[in-house]
Amino acid sequence: MVVFAGDINGHIGSSNVGYDGTHGGFGYGSRNIDGSRILEFADGLNLVICNTLFTKQEAKKVTYVAGPIKSTVDYIMVRQEDKAKVRNVKFISSEACVPKHKLLVMDMWFKARKSWRSKFEPRVRVWKLKEENTCEEYRWSTSTLVLGHFGPRTEVHIHFGL
Repeated sequence: MVVFAGDINGHIGSSNVGYDGTHGGFGYGSRNIDGSRILEFADGLNLVICNTLFTKQEAKKVTYVAGPIKSTVDYIMVRQEDKAKVRNVKFISSEACVPKHKLLVMDMWFKARKSWRSKFEPRVRVWKLKEENTCEEYRWSTSTLVLGHFGPRTEVHIHFGL
């Protein structure tokens, strides 16, 4: 999943004319040149601007406030195919993450994938090597494996006393 978010400093406006797949139609204000560039960027990369997908009151669309100036310059974009996963985009006005900006939050829905359990592998019973029969049986099976792999009497045999 690709999420592109941040303070992009452009006004995309409330109209989605010419950008039906990119602009949801519920923006704020009027479009400027930088807003057109943002829309072209999103359209070229097959992204949708999530801020414009949901109907909100005018006061809840504003992400930047400086005195009498109010605008939306913070955006979250996702791929067109991930648009259905977006449940809501909201602004938390009580949290000032950057001066004069409001915190932008996106709620998404993901389908949990079923995790497959690994196959059962029996534990190695090391404590059984304390028994004399098991210890001799292990020593014999490893020595035959080593002899079969390395041939007759090598440094490995001498090291392990085989």
